[in-house]
Amino acid sequence: MTEVLSVTSECAPLVKTGGLADVAGALPGALKAEGVKMRTLLPGYPAVMKALEDPRVVSTQAGLFGGPARIIAATAAGLDLVVLDAPHLYDRPGSIYLGPDGRDWPDNPERFAALSWVAAQIAVEGLGGWQPQVLHGHDWQAGFVPEYLHAMGGTGRIGTVLTIHNIAFHGLADAGKLRTLKLNPNRFNPDGFEFWGRISALKAGLMGADRLTTVSPTYAGELMTDAFGMGLDGVMRKRRADLTGIINGIDEDVWNPETDPAITPYKDAHGKAKNRAALRAELGLPEATGPLCCVVSRLTEQKGLDLLLQALPTLLARDGQLALLGSGDGGLEQAFRAAARDAGVAVRIGYDEALSHRMIAGADAILVPSRFEPCGLTQLYGLRYGTIPVVALTGGLADTVINASPAALAMGVATGIQFHPVTADALTGALTQLCDLFAQPAAWDMMQRNAMRQPVGWGPSAGAYGALYRGLAARS
Repeated sequence: MTEVLSVTSECAPLVKTGGLADVAGALPGALKAEGVKMRTLLPGYPAVMKALEDPRVVSTQAGLFGGPARIIAATAAGLDLVVLDAPHLYDRPGSIYLGPDGRDWPDNPERFAALSWVAAQIAVEGLGGWQPQVLHGHDWQAGFVPEYLHAMGGTGRIGTVLTIHNIAFHGLADAGKLRTLKLNPNRFNPDGFEFWGRISALKAGLMGADRLTTVSPTYAGELMTDAFGMGLDGVMRKRRADLTGIINGIDEDVWNPETDPAITPYKDAHGKAKNRAALRAELGLPEATGPLCCVVSRLTEQKGLDLLLQALPTLLARDGQLALLGSGDGGLEQAFRAAARDAGVAVRIGYDEALSHRMIAGADAILVPSRFEPCGLTQLYGLRYGTIPVVALTGGLADTVINASPAALAMGVATGIQFHPVTADALTGALTQLCDLFAQPAAWDMMQRNAMRQPVGWGPSAGAYGALYRGLAARS
């Protein structure tokens, strides 16, 4: 049995802002078949503390980055947890990353440095008789793990992995915080964690972890380019030999059209009719002859939703419809609210997990026009539910959707529509193709059958992670 401590800032279903939480929540269960026992280290946010079952305090610290803290072992939602209960860092209302003004909490560097510090301590000292062989950190919030592990003398004894879910977020801090963050000033240089005169938690992890992974093979290649590397493409090229792209999976028990409690269950795409009618009734959409499309997304420029606003008239002109669920950029929220004046558009600002299931089950197609997308999960949910993905040709979207090219249609293997370049004109062309295919029942039925048969679970990916952990555990 390989013992692994996963270090993450969010974990579904306890606390979630995006796909990172889904991955962190699904991996422990998926890895059991690989002989991996994974515990998850998570900050003690209010929602996490409330959900804990059989909590047990295993250690305390009088002063952890500004205040007292407890390390609690517990279970919740079937997960084996180690929770960092530090009220001065995590006991706050609202978003886990943002203050009431919508901006990052000013002490975010300290909040997640503390998480990394405790992870390194657990690796070196153990926790109640348990000690991990591998530390698996996620994104910048766990970026300082290798730095702290080195400072505590654990390098070489404990294997380290850092997974990049989104390289756009670096976890930057002013150089004046070196002492506050307990960092070695000799490492504040281009070969360490210095990034244009600032401290970068993500760069610390990229430079220091034994192995790097990201969430799709295509994104792994993209990270080494100027267009996608977000200033760290040189680092990624330097670590090329240690980087692996492992595609994300989804929890096939949670996302299962045959058993989903949020919808009218169905075994094949013909069963979508009841869910489509129910969704239209819920959202106030009329009957239509074109495809009902859905978007379940953060409303940001990265997600390409400004392009969708430009292409939307083409969909509506073909009697297609749009149902959107999401929140984010204020300008995009306002623009989509304005678009909802059209009878064929329904918009819900915010997030509702059950509604997201109803939308994906009831829609004919799901739109993911992202400018970049490390992996993406919504297109996988769409495939699972027979909801045809229309996606930009980037990252994991390129790896998980078989484009409805003439050859793929002739061979009967297409599962969705890809477009490139990521422009409004190209998206308009993809929506036109969508409407054309929707009007061809035989081709549409074939694509839906293919989509629902496509493997989207964690099996192959869990095997890749298991092999990675075993290699690190044997070396340490």
